[in-house]
Formats: sequence, structure tokens, C-alpha cells
Amino acid sequence: MKKILLFLILFMLMHQAYAEDDGSPMISVKRITMETAVIIAHNAVLACRKEGIQVSVTVVDRAGDTQVAFRDVLAPTISLTISEQKARAALSFNTPTSELEGRFKNHGSVAKVDGLIFSAGGIPIQAAGLILGGIGVSGAPSGELDEKCAKAGLDAILDELEMAD
Repeated sequence: MKKILLFLILFMLMHQAYAEDDGSPMISVKRITMETAVIIAHNAVLACRKEGIQVSVTVVDRAGDTQVAFRDVLAPTISLTISEQKARAALSFNTPTSELEGRFKNHGSVAKVDGLIFSAGGIPIQAAGLILGGIGVSGAPSGELDEKCAKAGLDAILDELEMAD
């Protein structure tokens, strides 16, 4: 009986909240375009090339799905997989992956999650108060340089993203 009463109360509260909004049963979701993802990835590659390094770059959308993946000519093949997993980790935790490196070392913490890499080189794509995706770079001699290139990729279009309606 208590479960039924709780369900009825929850249903009434949800119905009241629904009635107070615009009444639409759907929400609008902002997403970056493929062209934006290409600009981000291309500029990240160029930033690493200026350092004399060839890398892989992956841009994932807000769902963690790959939108664009670039592997420069001499970047190791495995760097493409690593860049994707860094991008997904940055998106999932909404923080640069450099800040996640030591986060899971305590007893009882999650040390590994399939499909995510917790090392420097990934940053979330945030603009206009929204989480829009993630960027991962792999192949540089250090994660810090990977992250610097990822940031350069995002910086190339961040102003436009901030001003988008």
C-alpha cells in the first residue's frame, strides 16, 4: 500500500512539474556541427605540428560518440584509440584528463573503466554554459603537450561557440 501511495505522490509531483513548463514532451539539445569538430581537430593537429610532433586527435559529441578522428601521417596507429578514450574521459568527467590522473588511486576507487583513459591530453568542450563534447590528443612525448594541442584546437573556435545561440 505504501508503494502505491508513494507512486501516486510521485506521479502527481511529476505531472505538476510538467504542467508548469512549456508543456512539450521533448527538449532541445545543442550539438556542435561536423564542421566545428573538423576545425577543432585540424587546429589541434596544426598546434602539435608546430612543436614538430605528429599526433592523433579525436572529437566526441556530447554522447561520447566520435564525430571526427584524425591521425597524422607518422602518428602511431594506437594513438588514435588513445585519443578517443581521452576525449570520452574528459567529456564523461567534464574536466581535463590531466586532473584525473591521480584521482583513482585510493583504495576502493575505480582504477580503470573500459573505453576511458585517465591521462593528460583530453579536455571537455564547454561553451555558453553547456557541455558539448570532448577532445583527445595522443602521440606527443608528454600528456601535457597533448593537452596543450587539444586546447589550441578548442581555442580556434571557442569564441564562436560562446556566441552561438
